[in-house]
Amino acid sequence: MDQGSLFEERNKPVECLGMTFQNNDERREYFRNELRKKLPGLKSIEGFPIGEDEDIIELSDPPYYTACPNPWIREISKKFKYFNSFDDNISEPLNIDISEGKTDPYYMMHSYHTKVPQKALIKYLLHYTKPEQQVCDLFSGSGMLGVATNSLNNKKRLEKLGFRVNGDNIYDENGYTGKLGERRAYLSDISPVAYHISKGLCNIENKTEFMSYFDQLISDIKNEYGMLFTTEVEGVQYPINYVVWTEIFECSNCSSEVNFWERAVKIEEKKVLDEFTCQKCGAKLTKRSTERVKDRKIDPVTKSVVVENKYEPVVISYKNGKKNFLKKLTLSDYEILKKTSELLENQKVPIQKIPDGDEIGRVKNYGLEYVHQLIPERSNIIISEVINRAKGTEFYNQVLFILTASINNLNKLYRWRINGKGGTTSGTYYIPSTYQENNPFLQFNRKVSDYLKLFETEDKNVYSSVSSATNSLIESNSIDYVFTDPPFGSNLMYSELSLIWETWLGVKTDNDKEAIVSKVQNKNLSTYESLMETSFREYYRILKPNHWITIEFSNSKANVWNALQNSMQKAGFIIANVSALDKQQGSFKAVTTTTAVKQDLVISAYKPLKENVIKTKEANGNEISAWLFLDQHLLKLPVFDDGQGEATVITERTPRILFDRMVAYHVQSGVPVPISSAEFQEKVAQKYVTRDGMIFLESQVTEYDKKRILVKEFSQQSLFVSDESSAIEWLRQQLMKKPQSRQDIHPQFMKEIQHIAKHEKLPELDNLLVENFLLYDGEDTIPAQVTAYLRKNYHDMRGLEIQDDRLKSKAKNRWYVPDPNKQADLEKLREKSLLREFSHYVEEVSETKKKLKFFRSEAIRAGFKKSWSEKEYQRIVEFSAHLPEKIIQEDDKLLMYYDNATIRLDI
Repeated sequence: MDQGSLFEERNKPVECLGMTFQNNDERREYFRNELRKKLPGLKSIEGFPIGEDEDIIELSDPPYYTACPNPWIREISKKFKYFNSFDDNISEPLNIDISEGKTDPYYMMHSYHTKVPQKALIKYLLHYTKPEQQVCDLFSGSGMLGVATNSLNNKKRLEKLGFRVNGDNIYDENGYTGKLGERRAYLSDISPVAYHISKGLCNIENKTEFMSYFDQLISDIKNEYGMLFTTEVEGVQYPINYVVWTEIFECSNCSSEVNFWERAVKIEEKKVLDEFTCQKCGAKLTKRSTERVKDRKIDPVTKSVVVENKYEPVVISYKNGKKNFLKKLTLSDYEILKKTSELLENQKVPIQKIPDGDEIGRVKNYGLEYVHQLIPERSNIIISEVINRAKGTEFYNQVLFILTASINNLNKLYRWRINGKGGTTSGTYYIPSTYQENNPFLQFNRKVSDYLKLFETEDKNVYSSVSSATNSLIESNSIDYVFTDPPFGSNLMYSELSLIWETWLGVKTDNDKEAIVSKVQNKNLSTYESLMETSFREYYRILKPNHWITIEFSNSKANVWNALQNSMQKAGFIIANVSALDKQQGSFKAVTTTTAVKQDLVISAYKPLKENVIKTKEANGNEISAWLFLDQHLLKLPVFDDGQGEATVITERTPRILFDRMVAYHVQSGVPVPISSAEFQEKVAQKYVTRDGMIFLESQVTEYDKKRILVKEFSQQSLFVSDESSAIEWLRQQLMKKPQSRQDIHPQFMKEIQHIAKHEKLPELDNLLVENFLLYDGEDTIPAQVTAYLRKNYHDMRGLEIQDDRLKSKAKNRWYVPDPNKQADLEKLREKSLLREFSHYVEEVSETKKKLKFFRSEAIRAGFKKSWSEKEYQRIVEFSAHLPEKIIQEDDKLLMYYDNATIRLDI
């Protein structure tokens, strides 16, 4: 495109919120002035960042992007609220590999603490939304949901990602997925740098002009400061790739200084020694057995005395032609370092004290007090020059984007590795013993190359802001779909990990509403759960009824998962599916217990219809509310799962799991549970259709039957067996597939229960079978399930009459899954047995006053359920005091009863 056409393109009239502007620059200037007027009123809103007004204005491109809560967002979301509104959105949950597409240029462009690839997000958006609908993520991080949204109306972008577009239909490798067309995305995050990255990825304009400006900017700076990144070899100056700095230790035997590089790094052998020797006395040393040498000096930025761990430069990597070489430093190299310190004294480097923190606090052990000390002096000069020269120009935000994308490779956390694959350790502040000082000009070149691979933004369909997820300002019932990857407990200290970026942006996170578990911030699991509940209530408020929310969960701790699940259900969401991604097999495992959370989970939940919520509360314990719940919930579950080419049991459709979901919904809604487990088992089979141990609506079963006929094999979803409940479900799946003897099933059962929780008093296999299944003893009529299995799998059994002794002999001593009526009888007996056991526990703790160490969780769940139905909230709370706190936190059902009982007692 020539300069003339570029000028014409940039000066086209622009419409925005009912107003017309001569061009985007005029629009931006008008709304920035409006934002400036509104800032005083916005500062009381949760999540307003810490920073000067003008820095916030500078980072904003209103009304689309605001580095603070967006005052126009309610108006915008309300305007588009009624497109495809309140439709019969009954899509089934979608399970796909959320890790796919990590080589996408948008994923690679800018690092962030967590990211979901846009290809996976596009598949979610195509599954759950239609053109013109609105999507949202209030924990938006780097804004990948916005990137995916921008791709949905761009055929070229979709094809680049491997999709096929025919007309307005989009297909992936498995076939049709959805419709081409624009959606609107509302993104927010409490982190200003998350907003900044999101804006940079979703709002790419005037790329050609920007690149021309940036090239000239870097050229000017390089002309003035480029000599800092050169080295002299035989009278010739060569550009530096990087410099390796090494930590200096003190010998624990003779107190001599020990250069780690010289004593431990063996370049020719390509290894770094864990144990090395002192060059003076020969003592054997390790990093743990020695002290770090301290270096007392004047900091050129603050002009104050600092005492840091001592590091010395040891080798320089430089480029000669196309080849790279290593050399030791010479006198001229040391002179450049001295000159660097002098130049840095006159630079405008932001002075930001390193705060206390769970993660960042460790750098204080290195003697570092300020953020700029985390960056080598040469890089501090170049970064400050780039920012200060670009500030106030129209390309400032794009310059910042390239700069922050490069900073991860320009600080002392970047580790030199002997295999040549240097890098940082994500999620932590760790300064290695051999850190690598990279040439910033080379890093800028890399990121510019990445930036050129991104598409220019054609439409303004993404709105991004800095605010807390507890208060989004979005219009109620306006969002058609939510995908979110929220913080998970103490996994990541987001605001701490963003501090280097945010210091240079000039705008920082107000972490008061940051939803994490943090000792320094005085936030425990209960605080985290409370913040997440408030956030999910906000999601619930803005999401349309009968629409979906998808949550990616990445924490191996069951107590964190339970806190999250509890928060969702308290907010009003109904969980329809929880699947764990098996990255080795590329498939999803059903999750029936929360003590087995060891992999990434994909959680699908929905907001119930308003009339159903009202009817449930009006029923106030009447049985009708159980079936009202099931009528809606069954519509939200997959009808048929033929993954891997085999029909698979949909665990969420089994009576036991349906009962658990129904109970959870009633308890979390604050209304009585209307029906017992035994009654539920009996009546669910009368009111609904049963197929292969699963429950269906009449409107669904025809589809299931048609698809079931086409699939010869029938498999079971692999389960995480960690307690009695999941062990029963595992047995049910095995016996549904193949009625078998106790001897047949015992070896498999013993393998599956290897990971049973230590406190779990798991009944013997014989007891589990007797309490939950039936045994054919060779008398009377052979059960239909057993007959069908034998005739299908044994050729010599196919023509035999039902009373034939040979058939009876083959069927004898096989356990099988009972029909619903008999299952209800078993459930009554089982519940009585569990309640008797719970009574024994109550007596035991009242006598001993000690905590239980070994027990049947199922018995305590049954006891809590009965206590809840009898409104004996005090009994639940008092008994909970005799359980290990960890058990309550890691068991979703016990936690649900306990939390709600404390609410009833106002504890």
